[in-house]
Amino acid sequence: MYYTIKETVEALKSGETTSEKLVRSSIDTFEKDQKSDKPLNAFLEIYEDALELAKAADAEISSARSAGTLDALFEKKPLLGIPFANKDNISSKGHNLTCSSKILEGYVAPYNATVVDRLCKAGAIPLGRCNQDEFAMGSSTEYSIYGPTRNPINRDYVSGGSSGGSTAAVAANQALFALGTETGGSVRLPASYCGIYGLKPTYGVLSRWGVVAYGSSLDQVGILGHTPQDIATPLSLMSGVDFYDDTSADLPESDSLKNLCAYKDFSSLKIAVPKQFEEAKGLDADVKKVFEDTQAWFTSKGAKIESVDLPILDASIAAYYVIALSEAASNLSRFDGIRYGRRVDNGAGYDQLYVDTRSEGFGPEVKRRIIIGNYVLSEQFSGDTYKKGMSVRARIQREVASLFENYDIILCPVCPTPAFKLGEKYDDPLAMYLSDLYTVFVNLARIPSISVPAGSNKDGLPVGIQFAGKMFSEAKILQLAQAWEEDHKGCGVPVK
Repeated sequence: MYYTIKETVEALKSGETTSEKLVRSSIDTFEKDQKSDKPLNAFLEIYEDALELAKAADAEISSARSAGTLDALFEKKPLLGIPFANKDNISSKGHNLTCSSKILEGYVAPYNATVVDRLCKAGAIPLGRCNQDEFAMGSSTEYSIYGPTRNPINRDYVSGGSSGGSTAAVAANQALFALGTETGGSVRLPASYCGIYGLKPTYGVLSRWGVVAYGSSLDQVGILGHTPQDIATPLSLMSGVDFYDDTSADLPESDSLKNLCAYKDFSSLKIAVPKQFEEAKGLDADVKKVFEDTQAWFTSKGAKIESVDLPILDASIAAYYVIALSEAASNLSRFDGIRYGRRVDNGAGYDQLYVDTRSEGFGPEVKRRIIIGNYVLSEQFSGDTYKKGMSVRARIQREVASLFENYDIILCPVCPTPAFKLGEKYDDPLAMYLSDLYTVFVNLARIPSISVPAGSNKDGLPVGIQFAGKMFSEAKILQLAQAWEEDHKGCGVPVK
């Protein structure tokens, strides 16, 4: 497996490798890892048709090479022959789609999600589906019926969640890039824990058509890769308005992402660091040190950093969970044992079928969130709590938008701590929820943010720092990340 998409494309063009070799390499690595004492458990399965698609891509490349039209072919299909990993809640036609839940065991996606379809049209090959927290509800990928995904840096630790499988697959070089989903930090958090780049785009830039809903007003497809360019290229190909998603939007400057340039004009760059995050309780000393080093790097480049006061951020966790859990309770009501998925019918009538199916099909964390969501939406509250959460969210959006009138990016850690040990927080939901302390404001404000691998703690575990920009500023934050990558190349944490 090559390290970047660019290296792989050049190797495919020259004949140094083939798409079939890339897929076989992933299959061999997957099968070997499954037999180890501590399997990574990143991929749940490699798609059976991946090899056939790879052979078809190789035939196209060989034909174009003979005809002297290789460059034209890759201009039309920039990712031809490149395999990618797919999270288990994103539809890939003809393949299993379970959201790592018993209630969807055996369900096969009848169509491609828009993001998958657009990658396929660009020549990319869906390699397989990756592990996740059940219905994307979690921060460690421990809430999965398939067991947890381990951190490839140290397999005694979590990979983060809920997109932990997609992240671990990339970090362990089992895939060049991967799709994940975000509701409150589920791409950036595992990217930080595993030492790779993870982008949460502006809400609407990537279509949600074909993505199983958790919190519809917050959900967003994200991208994971070894370099900013490995994120920028798929982003440019997947972004844009989709007929099937009324919340979708075009991305300005998407063409500039195809050949990403490092940011240059640091002297005019103004960076905001919220006091609420600097003073937050529970910030690990090593994370704080990495954050200070990142600020020093920006300062050395000529950027101006200022501490800003955003008191509304103190309410972000509460507002996020009120909104997310209320929407989750509503979205997951469709899984009732009648329309599709698992059915537990003991012949006691439809009401009991509904109760038995959901009781057996959902795991403890999903049940917890459904119960809380339904309680928030219950007649007792008449939806007032949800409305209050939305009101707080609107204020966060206004204040963050106002901040970006004077600043270019917000700089902060991704998580208060590095990755924690498997099982450490499994039975402590509140501690797990607080892992999202620095990430949820981005989802509430609907702005883009990228997790950048910025260092490690004393035990060698990665620490990520996030660059968050105003809506539709993906090009700028990716250019900043590229500048960081060029200055820090080779400083990543090695996979054990």
